[in-house]
Amino acid sequence: MNRIKLRTMVDEDINLFKYWLYKPHVAKWYTDPESWLDEFNKRNNEFNWIHHFIAEVDGVAIGFCQYYDCSLSGETWYNVVNVKETYSIDYMIGEEEYLGKRFGTEIILALEEVVKAKTEAKKIIVQPERTNIASRNALLSAKYMFDEVNDIYYKNLI
Repeated sequence: MNRIKLRTMVDEDINLFKYWLYKPHVAKWYTDPESWLDEFNKRNNEFNWIHHFIAEVDGVAIGFCQYYDCSLSGETWYNVVNVKETYSIDYMIGEEEYLGKRFGTEIILALEEVVKAKTEAKKIIVQPERTNIASRNALLSAKYMFDEVNDIYYKNLI
């Protein structure tokens, strides 16, 4: 049972997003909030390859997620052969009362469905911080595999 609905982020979400980014449980992992805000603010030009969403439960905004084509990102943290067919995701729960209740896994699975529906992706990869046990467990619950050599989680979509 997926309780999460994703909706595209809009300008009116920026203050809520900023509020979440500065919460201690989020700021621990999203260490440069201004760069996240900058990406969102430039989503219609410089960062138009990143797709941002708000995660909701029963109409209540509880978190943020996004996906992007790895071949467009310029990032080098991953080591994959067919980077053009590979996407990455980011996610977080901003509202504390929704932590520890499997909503992280549900956000991952909902975002995965969006990636499958809107792209030609064959693989999704994610690299949470080694000490972010909650994120790593959410990925495992969503049936992602761990690649120890590259320190990434991945799921083949085909």
